[in-house]
Amino acid sequence: MHTNLFSAGAKAVFTGLMCAGLLMACHKDNNNKPTPGPDPIDTTTTSTAIPAKEAEDSLKYLMYQIMQVSYADGGRNSAAGLPTYYWYGQVPKLNPLDSKYANADSLLSQMKTYAINTTATPNAPYDRYSFLDRNGTLTNKLMNGVSAQNFAAATGDFGFDYGISVDQSGKAHLFVLYADKNSPAGLKGVTRGWEITSVNGNSNIQNTTAFLKSTYDAIFNSSSVTLGFKRTDNSTTTETLNTTSYNINPVLFDTVFTVKGENVGYFSMYTFSSVTNSDGQPTYTKTALDQTFDKFKTKGITSLIVDLRYNGGGAITTAEYLDAAIAPASAAGQVMYTYLYNDKLMQNLAATELTSLVNFPAGTGGLSLKNVFFITTGNTASASELTLNNLRPYLRDKLKLVGEKTYGKPVGFIDFNISIYDKAHKQQYLADLYAINFETVNKEGIGKYYNGIDVDAAAVDYVNVPWGNADDDNLQKIFSYLNTGAFARANARLSTAEAANLRTVVPNAKPMHGFNGMVDFKHRTRLK
Repeated sequence: MHTNLFSAGAKAVFTGLMCAGLLMACHKDNNNKPTPGPDPIDTTTTSTAIPAKEAEDSLKYLMYQIMQVSYADGGRNSAAGLPTYYWYGQVPKLNPLDSKYANADSLLSQMKTYAINTTATPNAPYDRYSFLDRNGTLTNKLMNGVSAQNFAAATGDFGFDYGISVDQSGKAHLFVLYADKNSPAGLKGVTRGWEITSVNGNSNIQNTTAFLKSTYDAIFNSSSVTLGFKRTDNSTTTETLNTTSYNINPVLFDTVFTVKGENVGYFSMYTFSSVTNSDGQPTYTKTALDQTFDKFKTKGITSLIVDLRYNGGGAITTAEYLDAAIAPASAAGQVMYTYLYNDKLMQNLAATELTSLVNFPAGTGGLSLKNVFFITTGNTASASELTLNNLRPYLRDKLKLVGEKTYGKPVGFIDFNISIYDKAHKQQYLADLYAINFETVNKEGIGKYYNGIDVDAAAVDYVNVPWGNADDDNLQKIFSYLNTGAFARANARLSTAEAANLRTVVPNAKPMHGFNGMVDFKHRTRLK
């Protein structure tokens, strides 16, 4: 099929490129340390180096082929294979080597514009999600549960996120939203509700574009930062953080409350790093979740609160783990969810070895729950939404959402690792392609929540309130429901003084940090 896409000149350009291939091998995690993957593209002019333009043209071509024509033989063989992009039918025939596409990212951006969600207000493309991961960060983080900015360099990160708030006088404040316990920030004790009072010695916190950009770069794009903090007890500390690679612990906080004489389990989880790594071995994520649920079983909880307010999703295997842990034992063996692929893949499921149905495992259950609450916001996305949507047919009125409407992402990715070879036959990594490959629906065929999932009770995310604190508006509403059967705040009206001390984040004040999506790493090795 691709032979009709290009002019003779374009064909000649591609013919001159190095042999290219789709590699299904994962970035490995041995002994919980990232193993360097393929070398990044060498842009020097040595005899074997691939010129940057040729490397980028290879990426554009292979990405387009895998999405629109065929994944067979790394996108090189159009006669044996099928398109993988969920909305391939809405994308017109394009020339990926056209000079108007400066790089593969601009080509992908164009391809995302064609499938339109007419139920959105205003109408907008369905695909807000597809992207290229050019350094392997995401694959290593989600699949292996290891934080590293670059799998080759293994430089890591600081392990926390922050939000920007403005008080009634107009003064800007920075608050820590969460910190991974195993991260450089977490090991220093940094946690939700701490205020950042200085950044690299600058204590003049401003709500200006220049300041906010410099702060973002200092925290997410540097290898070291010195931050001043005010803890929730008003004591202060100054900490220097250095990036490092660490085993992700997605459980930020857990506890057991007692409400009306019954135990209520609560935990907050910020990401869905996989419960198994690329070697099929349990990750630290599984260890942390096992410990949390074992504690809940020991305490005999009768209700559960799952706080996903900042959870953009991740590995589907972790969503399946949570569903099996939370669902009633009667769900064992029944449908958990169903995959929907594009029409051509659906017609060839047997040949591709793609999964259609996923059932609850035999060991489902273990908790006899009267109520399950999910705390959500607009940052709750994809695999997080999958988790709660899968449970609805089995929990019915026992399942309630509190907080804010979710992000809206009922679709997911199969990771395609794209590499090429130089003249010396040395493998050189180009990118991991995350383009939408499937949609999911629950046992009852319910899905398509592109505009988000509504909550049963609205609540405000006060970012200076620590995890598990009774002043948390979400917990106030849930405790009210458990006590009275109705969602309400204990003190329905906050005093002026109380309101002045509670902080909310200014929406879109900084770029979204983290991942929104669900990735099926199981299928990356099944596709034939």
